Amino acid sequence: MRTMKNARIDRIGKLAREDAKLLKKSMCSVSFLLAVTKTVALVLFYYSFSIGLTFYNKKYIGVYKLPLSITMVHLVIKFILAWMVRGALHCYNGQRRVILPWSDYIKKLAPTGIASALDIGLSNWSFEFITISLYTMSKSTCIIFILGFALLFKLEKFRWSLIFIVAFIAVGLFLFTYHATQFNDKGFALVLSASFVSGLRWTLAQFVCQKNEIGLGNPIDMMYHVQPWMILSLLPLSAGFEIMTLSTSRQFVASRDYQVLASNCLIIGGGAVLAFMLEFSEFLLLCKTSSLTLSISGILKELCTLFLAHVINGDKMSFVNSLGLVACLCGITLHVVLKAIHRKQEGLQGKDEAIELLLADENDSGNDDNEHFNQSHL
Repeated sequence: MRTMKNARIDRIGKLAREDAKLLKKSMCSVSFLLAVTKTVALVLFYYSFSIGLTFYNKKYIGVYKLPLSITMVHLVIKFILAWMVRGALHCYNGQRRVILPWSDYIKKLAPTGIASALDIGLSNWSFEFITISLYTMSKSTCIIFILGFALLFKLEKFRWSLIFIVAFIAVGLFLFTYHATQFNDKGFALVLSASFVSGLRWTLAQFVCQKNEIGLGNPIDMMYHVQPWMILSLLPLSAGFEIMTLSTSRQFVASRDYQVLASNCLIIGGGAVLAFMLEFSEFLLLCKTSSLTLSISGILKELCTLFLAHVINGDKMSFVNSLGLVACLCGITLHVVLKAIHRKQEGLQGKDEAIELLLADENDSGNDDNEHFNQSHL
């Protein structure tokens, strides 16, 4: 018995040494370095627009006091931009863009569009009452909701280690902003509701995007088809809560200074461009990975946002907050390491394996068919 046990241990040790050699060799390869470079570029592309839009929303929603109306304008402009890009791509390569039949458009995209509108609308509304730090801390809870919905729809594989890591990161973010923000009941309720809807939003979007059953692997096509549902969903809320304020606003409808009106319109339009690029980068990252990956990859972005809020807005960071920062970084690192181990055990290979490991993809369906800008889509 002891001999068999020793032989088994020796065999496992030999396999582990061989795997270590292969991993070391792959990490030193040119293809791996290229994959790292592409991954970093993709993530930074998402970070830049996300952080920029966060500070834009905080500043100008506080100035205009019309969060839902501003969001409505952004949605309309994003739809126009998506329509223009689709037209430009059609003229460039002569290929017809996908147009969904009404049955798929209603059954498969309506839930995603409604959830997206509520997520964005409630998130922007909360900026009227809370700071960036409190917003970031509260919105981080969407990780929990994403995990729950992803497991419910069987888009993610259940692992106890995943639960532990998500909890680790959420606790870390909470500690990072503990006693560093002003609390507002209304704003907190709004952003927490947005977090819940956000979990549903990105899980539904992942289901539509990754399964690729209806041909919406390209983020431009996805935005083009989803925006009308978002506009229709948010319009009643915008009209119900802000129609009177908007109609009497001297910054827009009731303005007598056309120079001020033009300046305000340009500011709102600039925010719409930021929102368009953010949604484009979100769908780009989502369709390549998963909804949980998007959220976990966004943790570092959130930490950067909190750091900039500290620098720009003068938020204080205590020793407890520093512990939270360390906990978040440890949770992210642990998740990547464990995911690499699971990938190796499952024997998954392919040219995108390095990217999947770095982004900690929790869904095995994210393959080359979902790459947004390969020649088949453009």
